Amino acid sequence: MASRNGIVFEDFFPAMVEKLGAEGFMKELSNGFQLLVDEDKGLITFESLKRNSALLGLQDMSDDEVKCMVREGDLDGDGALNEMEFCTLMFRLSPGLMMNSTEWLVEAIISEM
Repeated sequence: MASRNGIVFEDFFPAMVEKLGAEGFMKELSNGFQLLVDEDKGLITFESLKRNSALLGLQDMSDDEVKCMVREGDLDGDGALNEMEFCTLMFRLSPGLMMNSTEWLVEAIISEM
């Protein structure tokens, strides 16, 4: 999947869900959040994302691109991403996950029973 700025993102999330299951995948998203979080604030901020963008292979992103990523996921308007906003953004950015999300939701509910 290519963004407007030419950065190409490979969508590995569906394969990860297939291999790890819904619960395992959510743990991996949580681990990803922890890699990017500002430890003092407990949120992903512009600064923490910019500082840790190399972990995602995105070290060449401009400040505007980093700000845009944070803005895209910031549902409560506080200028940062909490863990739920981060996970929601990751799902929205993965066409494969969006297509199969109902199936995985049912799997997650059944595993909780």
